[in-house]
Amino acid sequence: MGLLVYPLCPTTHENPDTPEATRLIVSSLTPIDGARALDISRARLFLPPEPKLLPGDSFIAPLRLAPVPGPVLPGAHDGQFHAYFIGVGAYGSATGTIERIGQGSNIDLARQAQAIRSHIAGRIDLALDGRSAAIGKAMVVGDQSDITDDTRDVMAASGLAHIYSISGLHLSIVAGGIYWLVRLALASIPALMALPIKKIAAATGIVAAFLYLLLAGGMSNVPAFRSTLMLALIFGAVLAGRRALTMRNVGLAAILIILIDPASVFRPSFQLSFAAVVGLIGIYELPRSQFGASNAVERLWSLATATAWTSFIAGAATLLFSAYHFQQTAPLSVLGNVMALPFVGLIMWAGVVAMLLMPLGLDTIGFVAMGWGIDGMLLVAETVAAWSQGLTGNPLLSGWTLMAALAALAWFAFIEDHWRLAALALLVPLVLVFGLEPRPDILIADTTQAVAVRDGDGMALASGRAGSFAVDVWSRHYQTEIAAAHSGTRCDGLACVVEAGVFSLSIVRNPSAFAEDCGMHDLIIARIAIPAWCASQQPAIGPDDLARGGVQWLRWDAGDQDFEIRPAIPNPNRPWRIPAR
Repeated sequence: MGLLVYPLCPTTHENPDTPEATRLIVSSLTPIDGARALDISRARLFLPPEPKLLPGDSFIAPLRLAPVPGPVLPGAHDGQFHAYFIGVGAYGSATGTIERIGQGSNIDLARQAQAIRSHIAGRIDLALDGRSAAIGKAMVVGDQSDITDDTRDVMAASGLAHIYSISGLHLSIVAGGIYWLVRLALASIPALMALPIKKIAAATGIVAAFLYLLLAGGMSNVPAFRSTLMLALIFGAVLAGRRALTMRNVGLAAILIILIDPASVFRPSFQLSFAAVVGLIGIYELPRSQFGASNAVERLWSLATATAWTSFIAGAATLLFSAYHFQQTAPLSVLGNVMALPFVGLIMWAGVVAMLLMPLGLDTIGFVAMGWGIDGMLLVAETVAAWSQGLTGNPLLSGWTLMAALAALAWFAFIEDHWRLAALALLVPLVLVFGLEPRPDILIADTTQAVAVRDGDGMALASGRAGSFAVDVWSRHYQTEIAAAHSGTRCDGLACVVEAGVFSLSIVRNPSAFAEDCGMHDLIIARIAIPAWCASQQPAIGPDDLARGGVQWLRWDAGDQDFEIRPAIPNPNRPWRIPAR
């Protein structure tokens, strides 16, 4: 089929088991050679790196496409929802030779930006290697694909995972730093003192922010785009002669982003970014005593305490959102961020120097210095992660806690005195007492054979194989290894019976097993049609339930001697849901 290529966040990654691949979003899909018609407008593809495709190119290739998967747990990330709002209806890969049949216009801004990003990424690969190159590309051009899972885990445990995702911190360092340098340089020339130096510097900061956004992937890099809008409003306030950091500007930024991308409200990055900004502005707006530093030591101490306090506020403001979306906390994140901040500053400014020297072919100087900063940051991350062993938790929060956190954040933003802290003081005990979710006793995959059942203190597979996508996500979500075989499982040619202590279940494989197992166990699971007489004798999960509700979450209620059942898709009648075939 012929395709018109339009990459969205194009990245390359290496996997020890697969060749290097490129991730693209393609549009204008046209079936040829008798291929069936498609009812989708765009698809996300993983393609070989050759031929190299840029925005606007068209190509012919045999493709294998699959529907976008739904959530693999109730309340988990919903790929169908987010794909629907960016117009992506499928994902897949090429099954044969890719032939480029057309080239996009060289005056296409997206095409030129992607070419520049690819060139910069290649220069970073030449100057650095391993983890340093991977994080360098992430922080300069927004390409996180080479960051390994081990590195991600270490950064998350130390509270530093936000550093390799281009957002407000990076844009503030670059654009804010350039604003300060331009203002200092102009103020140092007496002949220019009559000029509106502050406004010129603010305009330069806006340009720097948008250029960095272009390198980071443009509007497709949602966190970077959101942070750029916020910075533009802050510098715009400077140009207009108004206060830069106010709740009003935060509200304007939120309104603009919602108008441009309404679905972003449901993304963790949106909630985390605005929670951090609202928390910081709200706390610093409160009245407090001012103490002037009289010497260099006091100024250094003041800087360190301000950094720690800022990190603590941002961490506290985003704690519940992080726990809800990622089921993980980093108790020593404040310490990690304070220790890493000098290295982050070195990384960002070395990157700016490398960009300025790149036309002269001297960018290696900047990238090598950036590598030193990355190595120092990784050392901090590993140290803090080691100190955090045994301290990190795996909180599972109810859905209402997210709405309660948003309501508390709104209260915090609208109330101007110390009463703004009242909602937060009320929210914390409510969440601790009523907001924690129980863990499941059974998980049933919808598209594979996987069935995980409580086995002692952990979970184990009564059906299916370890290492499948769903099983891996379950393991990460609950931060527990799911064993390959349940100790209480007995299988024959008809069914597998699982004895889990307080309950038992049968996983039926052959219709002949219904006569023997129905009514004898607390649950029947089957991927073949379950007779009505059987389903009426005990809870039963059949193919219709899996097709309609996706993954099934079950918890045994000892009091009622019955299962609480939660489908991953509670309402299949949404426009972004893919109908069962």
